[in-house]
Amino acid sequence: MTSVAAVDCGTNSLRLLIAEPTKSGGLLDLERRTEIVRLGQGVDATGEFHPDALARTFTVVEQYAELIRQAAVPVDRIHFVATSASRDVRNREAFFDGVRQRLGVTPDVITGDKEAQLSFTGALSRVRPEGEPVLVMDIGGGSTEFIVGSAGGEMSFAISLDIGSVRLTERFLKTSPPAAADLAAAAAYVDGRLDSSGVDLTSVGTWIGVAGTATTLAGVYLELAEYDRERVHGASIPRADLAALLDRLSRMTVEEIRALPSMHPGRADVITGGTLIASRVALHVPVPDMIVSESDILDGIALELLAAH
Repeated sequence: MTSVAAVDCGTNSLRLLIAEPTKSGGLLDLERRTEIVRLGQGVDATGEFHPDALARTFTVVEQYAELIRQAAVPVDRIHFVATSASRDVRNREAFFDGVRQRLGVTPDVITGDKEAQLSFTGALSRVRPEGEPVLVMDIGGGSTEFIVGSAGGEMSFAISLDIGSVRLTERFLKTSPPAAADLAAAAAYVDGRLDSSGVDLTSVGTWIGVAGTATTLAGVYLELAEYDRERVHGASIPRADLAALLDRLSRMTVEEIRALPSMHPGRADVITGGTLIASRVALHVPVPDMIVSESDILDGIALELLAAH
């Protein structure tokens, strides 16, 4: 049975899923990895990829290429998706060339709409919504995707907003811990983007958070001794607890956050910004809890690859 390889390269993380199909049409994970490469380092200010960021990214691409080779995944069943950080930079050809040399495929810089569809498909592949419409939220490093649709997977609205954990941290939260005035300014900025987005959050029946910020917050909320994907998937974080997590993290230094047992060390300096986004969204939706899903855009990419073959 031929497997597929999905790679998701965002502003903050580079992630890999190698999977094969199940008889029921789902996915069986063979390998799932996340590495923090911070490809979007300084992009908001300079408009270019930093040489150090490219070097970190290429090192991980080489590691992933070896895993893909060991799994005997054909080149035509590898899909390398690049999102927010790669859309507008001036030197993205250097990024393309580096990935192509190491992996044999060219990164596919997808639109926000395509990113939304893949995230929505992936999230619903392993989560049963409790009510409709369903909101899937993917807080990335450079942007946050909001997708609204049915429990059956039909999208009705999607938008990508330029609010992300890295972008918010670099623009507003420049001290450790952040100043109260800076937190307030960041919150006002997020609220403004949400209010002008056109997405109707007031009628949401199920709210699902996917990807690194949501899953990391679940690990902290559950007070896990170490990150446990099985326990994180399907966890619910109440609105009041999201606010409490923001209050807690915003009083800590990066070093203190990094010392939390389940915290990925590369996410420690931007998790407060990501938590702020989630806590502001919580004030706009009527449902009391955010359901956390470990299935996300990677699963959507893999399912799309399998359907194409």
